[in-house]
Amino acid sequence: MSEPVIRLTGLTRSFEQGGETIEVLRGVDLALAPGEIVALLGPSGSGKSTLLQAVGLLEGGFGGKIEIAGANASGLNADDRTTVRREAIGFVYQFHHLLPDFSALENVVLPQLLLGKSRDEAEAHAAELLGALGLSERLTHRPSQLSGGEQQRVAVARALANKPVLVLADEPTGNLDEATADKVLGEFLNLVRSQGSATLVATHNERLAAKMDRVVRLHEGVLS
Repeated sequence: MSEPVIRLTGLTRSFEQGGETIEVLRGVDLALAPGEIVALLGPSGSGKSTLLQAVGLLEGGFGGKIEIAGANASGLNADDRTTVRREAIGFVYQFHHLLPDFSALENVVLPQLLLGKSRDEAEAHAAELLGALGLSERLTHRPSQLSGGEQQRVAVARALANKPVLVLADEPTGNLDEATADKVLGEFLNLVRSQGSATLVATHNERLAAKMDRVVRLHEGVLS
C-alpha cells in the first residue's frame, strides 16, 4: 500500500480571544493517498481554512503531527516550511492572487524558475498547462484582460506548474458563476488526476464535493 502523501495526527489549533480560548481544531486525523482527491466540507467559520493553513505549512502554532511524503513537518522553522511549500505543495485560492503586471504565461513560469528550471523549459510547460485549460490564445494577456474564469484557470496552472505531490484548494470556484465553476473544477480535477497529486479541496458546496473521490466533514473542530 502506498505511503500517504499527507498524514495529520491529533492536529489542534486554538486562539485566545477576549480572555477565552477558542479551539478551532480539536484533534484532527486525516491521510491522503497519492492521486486521491478529497473534499473538505463545512460551513463558513468551521475551520476549513485553518486546517488548510496547517496542511500547507503556512504558519506555526499547531499541535499534533503533520507528515508530508513520510517526513515529519511539524517542527520545521519558517525557512524550511517555505522550502517544502515551494517544492511539494500547490495552492489554489478562491481569489486568484495573480501578479497583475505579468502575463498569464509569466505567472505560470515564475514558480518554475524559482525551482531552477530554465526559462525555455518553464515557458514550454506553462504553455502546455494553459493550453490544457483552454487558454492557448490568452498566453500574453495580463490578469486584467482575462475573465474571472480565465484568471482562475491561470491560478490552477500556476499551482500545478511544479507538479506538486500535494495540492490544496480553498473554495477554488467560490467566486465564479455555477456554469463556469463546474467547467473550471472539471478541468482542475482532470489535471491533478493526470499528475497524480493528492488533493484536498475545501468547499461548502455539496454538489461540487460529490465530484471528488471522498468527502470528509469538519464540524466543531473534528473531522468525520
